[in-house]
Amino acid sequence: MPEFDLHHHGDSEVGGGLVDLAVNVRLPTPPEWLRRELAAALDDLAAYPDPTAATAAVAARHERDLEEVLVTAGAAEAFTLLATALRPRHAVVVHPQFTEPEAALRAAGHDVERVVLTGPDFVLRPELVPEEADLVFVGNPTNPTSVLHSAAALRALARPGRLVVVDEAFLDAVPGEPESLAAQALPGVVVIRSLTKTWGIAGLRAGYLLGESTIVSRLRAVQPPWSVSTLAAVAVVACSRPTAVAEAEALAVAACHDRDHLVAGLRALNIDVIGDPQAPFVLIHLPGADKLRLRLRDAGYAVRRGDTFPGLSPEYLRIAVRDPATIDPFLTTLAHHLQAR
Repeated sequence: MPEFDLHHHGDSEVGGGLVDLAVNVRLPTPPEWLRRELAAALDDLAAYPDPTAATAAVAARHERDLEEVLVTAGAAEAFTLLATALRPRHAVVVHPQFTEPEAALRAAGHDVERVVLTGPDFVLRPELVPEEADLVFVGNPTNPTSVLHSAAALRALARPGRLVVVDEAFLDAVPGEPESLAAQALPGVVVIRSLTKTWGIAGLRAGYLLGESTIVSRLRAVQPPWSVSTLAAVAVVACSRPTAVAEAEALAVAACHDRDHLVAGLRALNIDVIGDPQAPFVLIHLPGADKLRLRLRDAGYAVRRGDTFPGLSPEYLRIAVRDPATIDPFLTTLAHHLQAR
């Protein structure tokens, strides 16, 4: 099996005053209303954290039972808990996708089979997953391809004796959250959500998992005590309110316009944009992308390399969606370096 750096992420690309087109966090800082709520909770830091209110907020947001919710220190903790609590005989990760699920499984001593989707669209075909697989991870929309798989295809993966884990970290960035399974209490299906991307709180680590009460109970049993901090729990409550959900929807609509602007600019440069992007990032393919990434870095722009994702090669780059004021100078710089090749 080819070796990939499963722990390489977009934050490894940024720094040194670079314009960040590598990290998928949308806001540079949390919104003011969230900052106020976090600041008001500082006096509570002497007490041990309690996720009770956060659990209730998530349950209300997705109309799930309390026993079907586990608040976590970001989505990454959920992957680690699943890898720790479960004993799969045949674990499968559908690639290309966020690499932490596979990294967590391997760190826990599990063998992993990669089911690699192929271009040009990288769309999930359930029949590719081996029938004997009893644990399956898939992203929706998928990082880095920006593909939104159908809920029907995801449900088709479920069967007795198998747990399907759907990473919906970016679904709140898709207007209307189509194809989501979060509100559906499906046997053998777990959904993972992150709050860090939309609300600019990657440093706070806030997320949650939705699934059958029996699965949630097993995961809670191996979750470290107080892993969800007081401030993270406050953020979960705040970001689960109807007003915040409505604001996230407005941000998602704005992101769609910004993404369309980016995609149009890339295609005007005859760059191959993969598929029909639905998330706040796009994947591009072009010969010499690895060298182009370094030239863009020298010019002040950080983009995400693609060759650390199983199923992709050095000819792929992921570009985060930003506003036109950021993207237009980038496109000008990109055009210059394409002509200079």
